[in-house]
Amino acid sequence: MGMSKIIISCAVTGSIHTPSMSPYLPVTAEAIAEQAIAAAGAGAAILHLHARDPADGRPSALPEHFMGFLPAIKAGTDAVINLTTGGSAVMSLDERLAGPLAARPEMCSLNMGTMNFALYPMLGKRTEWLHAWEEPFLRNSDDLVFKNTPRDIETVLRLMGEERGARFEFECYDLSHLHMLDHFRSRGLIRAPFFIQFVMGVLGGVAAEPEHFAYLKQTADRLFGDDYMFSVLAAGRGQMEMARLGAAMGGHVRVGLEDNLYIARGQLAKSNAEQVKRVREIVEADGREVATPDEARAMLDLKGKTDVGF
Repeated sequence: MGMSKIIISCAVTGSIHTPSMSPYLPVTAEAIAEQAIAAAGAGAAILHLHARDPADGRPSALPEHFMGFLPAIKAGTDAVINLTTGGSAVMSLDERLAGPLAARPEMCSLNMGTMNFALYPMLGKRTEWLHAWEEPFLRNSDDLVFKNTPRDIETVLRLMGEERGARFEFECYDLSHLHMLDHFRSRGLIRAPFFIQFVMGVLGGVAAEPEHFAYLKQTADRLFGDDYMFSVLAAGRGQMEMARLGAAMGGHVRVGLEDNLYIARGQLAKSNAEQVKRVREIVEADGREVATPDEARAMLDLKGKTDVGF
């Protein structure tokens, strides 16, 4: 595969962090669009997007909430728009897919397994909350399962891939998820090149440790050979360290306020673009050249930005 150009993905808002955790987390359509366009300007070729209810910042997958920002982002940047099919772990599959089905994006994320998704450590010592939903949402995540069974995965592959032409960011939170991906390849339901996102540091998935990362990559090499590309993200403080390691190993990287609210220890990132600039400096210092959106489209064999529903 060699050291091809590096794709920087930016996950702009997510569904994990709550508005009380950072004043810089975008929750309105205007803020999501503004931060997404700025992140693309800083070097992100792919924008990974969730929607939120602008009234109180809670995760949403309603088409109207996605449509609040998707046209503006499309008009303001050439970046690849990659929509979540994971939504929030508290949503049903039908709820999670409502927005993506309407938007028909070039790319979608697809979580390759059912897993615990424990967010309650984020409660920390905080006692003041902007919205009533935040504290119970975090506290009750000690009994939260993100459900994505093989049937669910097949449904997403059919509805978003086969019927709407999206390509996938296959989110692998653990070793078992790589074997699930191989299972779907053996059934002929996915085609190369596969874009695997190693998601590290979520409580319920693999920890963000270099040894784990090395073994995940060895396993993917063995299973998929030259048929795949990989990217890595670390939730929380390992974000930039794992990005540096991933870039050095020939992979791609993802940053963004979905994954980490900070730019340094104890210092909140003021925007998604700030993290993109930081990771760009890191990978360029290591000799990697950042891919443009159209270069990313060619590498990932995407359908193109005009063939979408927004």
